[in-house]
Amino acid sequence: MGNILFIVLGLALLIAGGNWLLKSAVGLSLRLNIPKIVIGMTVVSFATSAPELIVSIKAALDGFPDLALGNVVGSNIANLGLVLAVTVIMGAIDVRKSFYTTDWPVMMLASLVFAGFIYFDGQLQQYEGIVLVTMLFAFLVYLLRFQKPAVVDEMPEDDVPLPLHKIVLFLGIGGTALWGGSELLIDGSVGLASSFGVSDRVIGITIVSVGTSIPELAASVIAVLKKEKAISLGNLIGSNIFNLLAVLGITSIITPITVMDEGLLSSDIFWMLGISFLVLPLVFFPKGLRLGWRDGLILLAFYAAFIYVTIK
Repeated sequence: MGNILFIVLGLALLIAGGNWLLKSAVGLSLRLNIPKIVIGMTVVSFATSAPELIVSIKAALDGFPDLALGNVVGSNIANLGLVLAVTVIMGAIDVRKSFYTTDWPVMMLASLVFAGFIYFDGQLQQYEGIVLVTMLFAFLVYLLRFQKPAVVDEMPEDDVPLPLHKIVLFLGIGGTALWGGSELLIDGSVGLASSFGVSDRVIGITIVSVGTSIPELAASVIAVLKKEKAISLGNLIGSNIFNLLAVLGITSIITPITVMDEGLLSSDIFWMLGISFLVLPLVFFPKGLRLGWRDGLILLAFYAAFIYVTIK
């Protein structure tokens, strides 16, 4: 009963937190005159990736490296196969050139570098963590200096400027609510799963990863409902980049991460690379530079197949 209560309270906090975070992101975009997708890929991504960072560092330090790795790999798969799928099923997203010239290539590069680091020796060493974090800083500098809007802003006339103190307040309480909600949700979900005797890797790659992706889902769905699709797509691509470069980078600098379950190397990272690549052709087909409900169904089917293969 306690686990179910945690899950319900966690979901309520996530919905409220997503709403507050969106308000602060729009306000910050207007105040600094920065494209919304950049705010989505930086401020919103960092806030919604905070649960992954906290969970991964704690799991690695507590001696559960598979939970740390499974959490991030599973979250990246869930962000595209579940969160992006649900988002585009709710409403199509029109994308622009910078999506496939900058945002997607950086996500793919981060995925390939991580896979290369972990695949051959089954470890993420401290120096590899430093490389990942350095890549993140370079990407952020590029974004803030050169990035152009990658998504069409549907309703710019509805944007309401906010005073700075309100932006900071909404950012703080929104990020905190997302963190608190995801913690409650994870505790409840892991409690339920553990009672059925499920392994650390499977818990990490499914329940914990979905739990830590729910802030992205909450932020993205609310963004779509309020016609802020630039923040929605930016948040998801940015979160995947943050998960690999910041979450695993920082975690492995603090303590090297060793793979314990070979399933992560033989299966999970290939699913992550596959779904990351899949997004690009979906943007071009069947309608150019657009993600629609059919694309969402394809991503959802991919995610369902991944979950089936992982838990069977």
